[in-house]
Amino acid sequence: MTDPVARRYSTGAMLFHWVIAIAVIWNWRLAENAHDASDKLEAGAIMGDHKALGIAILALTVGRLLWRWSHPTPPFPATLAPWEAKLARGLHILFYVLLIGLPLGGWLANSLSGREIDFFGLFTVPSLPVEENKDLGRTIFDVHGTAASIFIYLIGLHILGALKHTFFDGNGGIFRMLPFGKVPN
Repeated sequence: MTDPVARRYSTGAMLFHWVIAIAVIWNWRLAENAHDASDKLEAGAIMGDHKALGIAILALTVGRLLWRWSHPTPPFPATLAPWEAKLARGLHILFYVLLIGLPLGGWLANSLSGREIDFFGLFTVPSLPVEENKDLGRTIFDVHGTAASIFIYLIGLHILGALKHTFFDGNGGIFRMLPFGKVPN
């Protein structure tokens, strides 16, 4: 029998997962709040936090990838259907693409628009070395917004899958990414 602890993700993977998950949801809410702001000054301040948090998410994701490459992940539960395993792998790859692509796209769009990113007043993230092109910057911002909306729906799918595996399949689902709860062998 396999030790149930080995069926869980490592503590580092859990920390990266939950910190990034909270940051992504928070950042989505910041963007929504900026769109609903009463004036441009308020919207700009909120978007400043959104941009800074995006850079933090990018850094955390790089850290998470480095952690993942140096620490083995637990195998999928044996009860997982092959299509579910393929869907899970594909969704995780897409999450990493979005966790890197969305912040980079936002940073690129800001750079094309001639703007640096203030990181919560601690330091300034310089523009990328690109020539100013505000039209291209606006287009990338539009793609960024659409991709972010898709990301939120995919997060919902991920949550539903974890809940299904936990409560309907009984294979430990969400508890593989938590330090508590039962993860059957």
